[in-house]
Amino acid sequence: MLSIKGVSKHFGGLKALKEVSFNIDDNQIHGIIGPNGSGKTTLFNCITGLLDVTAGNIYLDDTEITGIPAHEISNLGIRRTFQQGKLVPSMTVVENVMSGIFDFSRNDIGDTFFRRPFSKSKKESELRAQAIEMLDLLGLSASADRWASDLVWAERQFVQIARAVVSKPKLLLLDEPASGMGHAETQEVGELIKKIKEMGITPVVVSHDMKMLMNVAEMVTVLNFGDNIFEGTPTEVQKDPGVLEAYLGAE
Repeated sequence: MLSIKGVSKHFGGLKALKEVSFNIDDNQIHGIIGPNGSGKTTLFNCITGLLDVTAGNIYLDDTEITGIPAHEISNLGIRRTFQQGKLVPSMTVVENVMSGIFDFSRNDIGDTFFRRPFSKSKKESELRAQAIEMLDLLGLSASADRWASDLVWAERQFVQIARAVVSKPKLLLLDEPASGMGHAETQEVGELIKKIKEMGITPVVVSHDMKMLMNVAEMVTVLNFGDNIFEGTPTEVQKDPGVLEAYLGAE
């Protein structure tokens, strides 16, 4: 589904990514791991168009997406979450989730002009129903009308995921979805990632929680100082000497 071919990203003299190449298969949970500063979030930013690559190419199916604007990449079917749990605090939970599917260019002009003042448009009602359905899936429907600013950290992360998934993208990039969570919440994240795959969406997960990632991922790519040092199944990754050295250091 996604092909990363020789992607490099330099910030002046700092080489954050160095000719990284790997493929992500359709409907397979793909994990990306590596020590702090290994280039994981930079790679996500390059895939989603938030950063321009210094060199290399990125393809979604047969379409090259290298260098095209972030909103166009989103419309092609790639959505993401952020490690910081970014939501719009002045909007409710359901409004935040609705923002993941709202498209001003597809408004029904007739509905806009002829509906009564202060009444909801047909499109808005449809979007709300879709958002509530997604919140139901995550067990958050009771919080639909709460302000996003009132949510605790774990709730924000789940709402972020709901906002990204509600449009049913082809590919979902999850940046540290279990960051700052306890054991029980982390397990919920793992089960949610499996549900997302069952919906026909391909999840790509960056996580420092090795136990959670190894339990859900089917293929894992390992980055270290911007280099792709290994790719394989979770079992293979945990046995590779180069990966162990990257995490534990050489003896």
